[in-house]
Amino acid sequence: MNSFIEWLNKHLVPVAAKIGAVRWLIALRDAFIAIMPAMMAGSIATVLNALVRDIPTKFGWMGIVNSMQWLIGINAMVWTGTLAILGLIFSFTFGYQLAIQYKVEPVTGGIVTLGTFIMSLPQNFTGTLTSTLTSTLSKGATKILTDSGMAVAGKKVTAWGYFNFNTYFGSYGFFTVMILGAIASAVYIALMKKHITIKMPDSVPPAVANAFTGVIPAAAAFYVVGIINWIFSKFNTTVIEWIAKIIQEPLLNMSQGYGAVLLMTLLVQVFWFFGIHGSNVLAPILDGIWLTAQLANVNAYQAGKALPYVWTRNCFDLYAWIGGAGSTLLLLVAILVFSKRDDQRSVAKLAIGPGFFNINEPVMFGMPIVLDPIYFIPFVLAPVVTVSIAYAALSAGWVAPITNNIVWSMPPIMNALVATMDWRSVVLQLFNAAVAFAIYVPFVKAANKIKPAAIGE
Repeated sequence: MNSFIEWLNKHLVPVAAKIGAVRWLIALRDAFIAIMPAMMAGSIATVLNALVRDIPTKFGWMGIVNSMQWLIGINAMVWTGTLAILGLIFSFTFGYQLAIQYKVEPVTGGIVTLGTFIMSLPQNFTGTLTSTLTSTLSKGATKILTDSGMAVAGKKVTAWGYFNFNTYFGSYGFFTVMILGAIASAVYIALMKKHITIKMPDSVPPAVANAFTGVIPAAAAFYVVGIINWIFSKFNTTVIEWIAKIIQEPLLNMSQGYGAVLLMTLLVQVFWFFGIHGSNVLAPILDGIWLTAQLANVNAYQAGKALPYVWTRNCFDLYAWIGGAGSTLLLLVAILVFSKRDDQRSVAKLAIGPGFFNINEPVMFGMPIVLDPIYFIPFVLAPVVTVSIAYAALSAGWVAPITNNIVWSMPPIMNALVATMDWRSVVLQLFNAAVAFAIYVPFVKAANKIKPAAIGE
């Protein structure tokens, strides 16, 4: 076991450390963190609407639904300004965080990626009027449409400058921001670093000077992206549609496979064992893929549509990482029940409170689990087994997929119920907790045979 751990420490830990130091990935992680307030506000709105609209409707309690129409309307407004436009918000935070990482003017960096995202969206609208019309529109009806900026030819209506709000402004745009925004940011940052800028006299106020400094780099970035979009337009498509079809959809579909879910769970556990925050290091993948899928579910649920994905970001938290990575909350319970070692029991008593809120650093570094060969096997095995059970249950349709975004620190049981609005998710979580507990118990008993004074010898 020790030789295996040493091999992992020699070959895997340096890779994880290098990944965690890549500035582009740090910016991507921080950009997702920055949109958290909007995600949480939108999640509150969807949860409230589930409580006052969806659940009462299922039971025929329409009196509650009718009396709460005012709140339902407010929640819809909040959702529109948060989850519905999360791609738009993310397009700014990504460029802003990239600029911070490279120590250039961040606001202009955010504006560059925001403009890049808007440029990539389809802006043309074409529709055919209902076939019940036997002739072309009247002059009055045609004037109404043309006054609004549309062109009418018979039953065909075309217009420019119309964005498909429901399709493109949410999580659908994440991958476009990551790719096209990265290209624009690279141009902006490179020119800023080479000082190809407009330099203002020292007497000019800093806010004005900073704005002028970014003019040339930002203009160059916009034109590079503009050329890319123009090329795609010649093939009768747009960048966002091409990225969604060629890159985003295949990756999201791949993320629904058991192998991808299992691999991500395993990597997070191994990184954590060596003291590297696995969830943070792999956040660009966790959030870039599974959070994108989750937000698509949330928006589909809000719109009354079928949920497109089964396994999403919070599924890991609900079913594999109960109380934190490794389901360490169950290790703490096992220690309090079966451990005879005062040192471990003392740590467990202090760590179990934060553990209920999925904060497990006290047990990871206080026990410690990090680099402890006794707990390596259960720390990796418990999430692998529980994620497998949960994946099977969700794939079989025994438990509903996630429909509401939740904050990671929400306690167990509550987080499962709020995330899915399905009591069966609580049963699954409790079952997985029992399984994790059973996996940890033999190793806690084995640790009883080791005297604290012998540790480290």
